[in-house]
Amino acid sequence: MRYEEQLLMDLKAEIMDRAERRRRLTRRLFAGGAAVLVAGAAAVAIPVLTGTGTPAYAVNKKADGTVNVQIHEFKDVDQLERDLNEAGVRADVSYLPPGKQCEKGRGKVGGKAMGPGADAAARIVKGGLDINPLLIGQDQTLVLEFTGDQEETAETKKYEMLWRLTASLITGQVGPCVPVDDPTWKGRVAN
Repeated sequence: MRYEEQLLMDLKAEIMDRAERRRRLTRRLFAGGAAVLVAGAAAVAIPVLTGTGTPAYAVNKKADGTVNVQIHEFKDVDQLERDLNEAGVRADVSYLPPGKQCEKGRGKVGGKAMGPGADAAARIVKGGLDINPLLIGQDQTLVLEFTGDQEETAETKKYEMLWRLTASLITGQVGPCVPVDDPTWKGRVAN
C-alpha cells in the first residue's frame, strides 16, 4: 500500500473516531446533565466552539517543542493561523470544498513539508498533525491545504475519500490561495 493511501485511511479512521466520540459526548451531556471540559496546561488556544460544544480545532505545544494540531471542524482559519504562529509555527492554512485546490505557483517550494520521518516538518499522528517548528526555515511558511468534507454523510460514504491534506514549505512570500478545479480529486463514487 502506498504511503499516501495509508495516510488517507488513517485520517479517515481518525475523523470517524472523533465524530463518534463527539456524538457519544453530546448524548452524555444532554442525558446526564452538565459536564465541564478542562483543557490541559499545554494548550496554546482553544478557539470558537462548534454547535456540539467541541472546539473547531486545538493547538498544543508539547514538551519536546513540537506542536500538535487537531482539526475538528473546517472553520476559523485566521485564528488557527494566529494560534499556530503563537506556538512558533509560521503557517498558511486553507479549507477548500471537495474537488478544489489552491492554484499552483503560490511561491518557491523547498524542503520536506510532510511525511512519516523525523525529517519532515509535519507528520500525521494519531490525534492530529505534529509539526516541528525547528524544521521550518527562518524564511519559510508551512502551507496546509485541507480539501473535502469534514463530516461523513450517507452521500460521502460512497466517495473514495472524504477529505485530503496537502502540505508544502514555501520560502519567502506565500501567494494567496486561488481555488481552482482539482483534476486529481478522488471524492467521487468508487467503482
